Amino acid sequence: MAALKKIRLGDLLVQNGIISQMQLDQALADQKKTGRKLGRSLVDLGFIPELNLLEFLARQLQIPFLNIRQYKIDPEAVKLLPESLARRFRAMVLSKTERDAVVGMADPTDLIAFDEIGRVLKLPLQPALVREADLLQTIDQLYRRTAEITTLAGKIGEELAQNDFDLAAMAGGADVTEAPVVKLLQSLFEDAIQTRASDIHIEPDESVLRIRQRVDGVLQEHVIQEKRAAAALVSRLKLMSGLNISERRVPQDGRFSVKVRDRGLDVRLSTLPVQHGESVVMRLLDRSAGILNLEQLGMSAELLARFRRNIHLPHGMVLVTGPTGSGKTTTLYAALTELNSPEKKIITAEDPVEYTLPRINQVQVHPAIGLTFASVLRAALRQDPDIVLVGEMRDQETAEIALRAALTGHLVMSTLHTNGAIDTASRLLDMGAEGFLVAAALKAIIAQRLVRRICDNCSFAHEPDESERLAVESALGLSVIDARFQRGVGCQQCNNTGYRGRVGVYELLETNREMLDALRRGDTVAFGEAGRRAEGFRPFTLMALDYARQGVTTLAEVVRICGES
Repeated sequence: MAALKKIRLGDLLVQNGIISQMQLDQALADQKKTGRKLGRSLVDLGFIPELNLLEFLARQLQIPFLNIRQYKIDPEAVKLLPESLARRFRAMVLSKTERDAVVGMADPTDLIAFDEIGRVLKLPLQPALVREADLLQTIDQLYRRTAEITTLAGKIGEELAQNDFDLAAMAGGADVTEAPVVKLLQSLFEDAIQTRASDIHIEPDESVLRIRQRVDGVLQEHVIQEKRAAAALVSRLKLMSGLNISERRVPQDGRFSVKVRDRGLDVRLSTLPVQHGESVVMRLLDRSAGILNLEQLGMSAELLARFRRNIHLPHGMVLVTGPTGSGKTTTLYAALTELNSPEKKIITAEDPVEYTLPRINQVQVHPAIGLTFASVLRAALRQDPDIVLVGEMRDQETAEIALRAALTGHLVMSTLHTNGAIDTASRLLDMGAEGFLVAAALKAIIAQRLVRRICDNCSFAHEPDESERLAVESALGLSVIDARFQRGVGCQQCNNTGYRGRVGVYELLETNREMLDALRRGDTVAFGEAGRRAEGFRPFTLMALDYARQGVTTLAEVVRICGES
C-alpha cells in the first residue's frame, strides 16, 4: 500500500515561491472564516490556478494527478466502494487488479479516509489525485440506481408472494415512507435526475417489467425480472396523481410534484391499459432548471433577430411547428418570457400547463367538461388580451377562431405538428381553414428539430463512411467530402452514448406577397415553391449540417433529421 503523509501545503507553496507569505496569511484568514480547505481558498482568491495547485500537490505527495473525465473507469471496480463512503471521503475506485486498486481522491492527505477505504476494499491502494468537481460529477453518473431498483422491485415481489399485498393499505399507511414501493419510486426519480432523463416509461410485459428512460431523445432500457412490482408501482403513482386506483380499463392522466435531491420536479403522468397490465409514462419537468430565454435556444444571430421582429408585431399569427418532442413548447415559452411585461395582457390555453409563468394567465384545457381549446380561446378574447397562445391547433374550429383573433388586433402564437415550415400551409388548409383567412393572418412559421450534442469529454475526429456521405448528399444535394467531422466514442460522462445534451436547429419562413397569393388560391404547391425561394429561408437540415461541420453534432444526427423531414 502506498504510504501517504500529511503535508503543510501553505508552507510548501511559500518555500517554492508559488505564493507569498502575505497571500498565505490572507488565505488562512479566509479558511478560518469559511471553514473551507486551504487549497480551495487559495484558488477562489485567485492566488493560484486550480490545475497548477493540483499538479504541485501530486508532485509533493509523489502520486499521479489524473484527469478523471478522460480516465477509462472500470464500472465494476466503482461498486467496491459504497456510494455513501465515496461521497463522504470524496473518493472513487477507478480500477482494480488482483494485487491492488487505484483510488482517485480529492484530498489524498486525508489519512483517515485512506485507511477506511483500505479496510473496506481489503486491498493495497494506489492513490491518485483528482479534481473534486470532476469527481463529484462522475460519482453522480456512475452510481446509477439500476441495482437498487432491481433489489427493491424484488422486495415488493416477495411481500406480494408472502401476504397478498394490499396496495391501498400500503399506500395510505402511516409507515408508507418505509414501503419498498416508495423507495423504488425514489430510486427511479434519482436515477432519472442523474441521467437527465425527460421521461420515464413503466411497461409490464408477460414475464418482466421494463423501465425505460428517454435521455436526449433516445430511450434506454432496464429490465426487471420481478413483474409483480408493476401493479404496486402503478397504484402508488395513481394515488400520488389523485387518480382512481381501482379503474384499470381506461386511460387516465394526472400530475404531481416531487422533491428529489433538493430539486423540484413536476411530473405529468399518463396511464394506458395494455395486455399485461397498465403502461405508465411520466414526463419530468425540472422546476429548478428554469425557462430558457431566446438567446439560449441555439438560433443564429440573423435568425434570432428575424424571429424577434415577428413576435413583437402588434397582431398576426406566428406558428412553431415540428413533431412531438422537438422543443416547440420551449421555444414558445422563451418567446412569452421575452414578451411578458406589465403593459401586455397574455392569456394561454395549454394542454397541459407545463411551466407556471408569473403575470401570464394560463388556462389548462379540460375537454371532458367542455373546456376545449376553442372554448378557452373564445372566452380569452373577451378578457381584453394583447397576446394569446394556443397550445396546439388541433381542429378547424380552433384554427378559425385563432386566425380571426389574429385579424382583430391580437398577436396569436400556436403550434402545429408538421414536418417543416413549408408543409404548414397544407396542414392548415387540410384542417378546413379558409385560404383567405390564413393569408390575412399568417406572418411567420418557425420549424425546428433537436439534434444531440457530441459529448465534450470523448469527442474525436471522425471520417464519414460512404453510406453517411451518400445519405447527406442525396438529401441535401451537398458534398461533404472536404468537411471535417467529430463523433463521441462513449465515456462515463455520457453513459457511453457519445452524446450529452441537445441543441435546436431551426428554419424560419416569413410570408411574402407571392406566398400569400398562393394561399388565397389554396395552391399549396405554389406556396411551397415560393417559400423555398423566399429571402432568408434556409432549411433546418442545413443548419444541422453547419453544426456537424463545427463539431457540435454528428453527421449521423444530420442524416436522422433529413430522414424525418
